[in-house]
Amino acid sequence: MAVNLIQRTDAEALIPVEVANEIIQGVPQMSAVMQLGTRLPNMTAKQKRLPVLNSLPMAYFVNGDTGRKQTTKVDWKNKFLEAEEIAVIVPIPEAVLDDSEYDIWGQIRPRIEAAFGEVFDAAVLYGTNKPSTWPDGIVTQATAKGKVVALGTGNDLYDDIMAEGGVIDLVEQSGFMVNGHVAAMSMRAKLRGLRDADGQPIFKATMQEGTRYQLDGEPMIFPQNGSVDPTKSLLIAGDWRQLVYAIRQDITYKILTEAVIQDPTTGDIVYNLAQQDMVALRCVMRLAWQIPNPINQQDRDEETRFMFSVLTPPASP
Repeated sequence: MAVNLIQRTDAEALIPVEVANEIIQGVPQMSAVMQLGTRLPNMTAKQKRLPVLNSLPMAYFVNGDTGRKQTTKVDWKNKFLEAEEIAVIVPIPEAVLDDSEYDIWGQIRPRIEAAFGEVFDAAVLYGTNKPSTWPDGIVTQATAKGKVVALGTGNDLYDDIMAEGGVIDLVEQSGFMVNGHVAAMSMRAKLRGLRDADGQPIFKATMQEGTRYQLDGEPMIFPQNGSVDPTKSLLIAGDWRQLVYAIRQDITYKILTEAVIQDPTTGDIVYNLAQQDMVALRCVMRLAWQIPNPINQQDRDEETRFMFSVLTPPASP
């Protein structure tokens, strides 16, 4: 199969360097996880090692003026970030490229950013199509550690989120402070509908500005990239600073001119670029994420310690 590659100097008119860099900056704006998580320095290799505190030092009282002081130790374990590839191919008719009045990159770039953001968020939140080297999704891990509240468990939605035994409390029980929430779009209506004993809305809005959704003073994000599955989670609360991600910084672009594009499932040819007078822009991004989950004084047991909790739909009868 003949595939011609236009070198960087040949493609500068289509994809200037500064525009290529905008993808790196734009994807985090399209990803709820990247907005809330902690970005580490760009990776220089496929794998990055994270030393994680595994035990805490102990202190003791000294018995009298001449008592012997006791010793303690601290140890660390390793967790790893493994850079994996996200990619997309955008076929473009040559006739469109020939139209100089058409801002082709302005049309394509936000779609690529949204696609990258969606696939990354879905993998992190639910493990959807995740590479084998990546951790399980947040919802999967939270479920395994008992950090789940089904809607309707408490007296009302306010109890399920804010009260003892609610999703915020489950995070605090592990020694972490919630600093953000990722919610399904349907949660907006549920929150707007909450009323106090006098029938007044609990979450009030003004007529002068848009409603800023917060829970216990921390922001809520309602991803519009399609990554949140309301059948699996209505709300994910957590200390998002504990989630780290890193970009391998080798986002690349190639213009394919004489290739065929096949259906990844059936193998059927979808486009024959040369025959159909088309080119294809191939975009590749490599990145990784991890949850170190270091030990703390509040919860020393890794089997129960977790900095995220999930509000799920009501359990089936």
